[in-house]
Amino acid sequence: MLAPWASDPADSRGRRHAEPADPTRNQHQRDRDRIVHSTAFRRLVYKTQVFINHEGDLFRTRLTHSLEVAQLGRSAARSLRLNEDLVEAIALAHDLGHTPFGHAGQDALHACMDGHGGFEHNLQSLRVVDELEARYPAFDGLNLSFETRDGILKHCSRRNAERLVAAEPGGPAQRFIDRTQPSLEAQLVNVADEMAYNAHDIDDGVRSGLLTMAQLAEVPLFAHWRDAVLAEHPGLEARPGRRLLFESLRRMLSAQMADLIVTTSAALDAYRPADAEAAKRAPPLIGFSGPLRGEIDALKHFLHAALYRHPQVMHATDRARQVVAELFAAYRAAPCEMPADFAGATDAPRAVADYIAGMTDRFALREHHRLTGRRLFDA
Repeated sequence: MLAPWASDPADSRGRRHAEPADPTRNQHQRDRDRIVHSTAFRRLVYKTQVFINHEGDLFRTRLTHSLEVAQLGRSAARSLRLNEDLVEAIALAHDLGHTPFGHAGQDALHACMDGHGGFEHNLQSLRVVDELEARYPAFDGLNLSFETRDGILKHCSRRNAERLVAAEPGGPAQRFIDRTQPSLEAQLVNVADEMAYNAHDIDDGVRSGLLTMAQLAEVPLFAHWRDAVLAEHPGLEARPGRRLLFESLRRMLSAQMADLIVTTSAALDAYRPADAEAAKRAPPLIGFSGPLRGEIDALKHFLHAALYRHPQVMHATDRARQVVAELFAAYRAAPCEMPADFAGATDAPRAVADYIAGMTDRFALREHHRLTGRRLFDA
């Protein structure tokens, strides 16, 4: 029962390499399954979200983050009558190109690739599913449908878009030239991504001791639901454990989901795109109400100042950048230290970036110790 403006798998633009239809799965279910079975997806379990993987067993990783985005996305897609399978596929694949050590690794690799095309994790996620996964005899990559690939490419500079379009006219980068929107399903994943990391970064921040409930009480979006919980459960603040935190976060997420569905439904009813293609030519239609948007932005500002820029996080971030930069230099000086398929690549800098980007945190640290003899982290 898809809405008229949803992406219908029967109308998919298909794959770059033609394949027979699957007898039991539609195009986007097949994409999801290929992503889940990919090597890059398994690696996400040991890739940093905020805290370096060895800092604790219960902090989010890129894998658990991707699962939470998929859960939130599917829940909203069902209410909005959008394509749940496409939402799930995009959500599970959206971080496949992330480096070890989160955004610190990406920033370091981008600096290393200055003069060689730079590095951006959204482009790398597309590169992973289009080229780097080596599972099938007839083609490189996972050969995903156009719709999933289009959703994976969340950001793209004009220069990179022109380069991609030259290689694939009408491909996922075309909309960055035409200034149109991604599918509604891709727009929904972008919002679910934001909802997920805001909530779980609060949880991980408190778990780490870098954030306190007293600090969060000054953040309106969180404080509103904390106060509501305490009004219903007096004394919960004094009980051991983190029930107050968990219940506040649960209600905060539920409120955002309800607002998202109501606001988006109103926008869709007002605009009434004729089909999925018409929705791409419309303004962004998936989003929150103005007041909630303001509260979410205030929360993000708080997390940036209090958590992401916390001295302890910045200390780990600086060391992570050093690990990536020194790995890049070592492999450029001695490509033979990489596996043969990377060492023999024509574009040597890009091959080094591909190899490092595919590493887990712990493998990067082991390689850094092997090549330099130094340990920059205590684990």
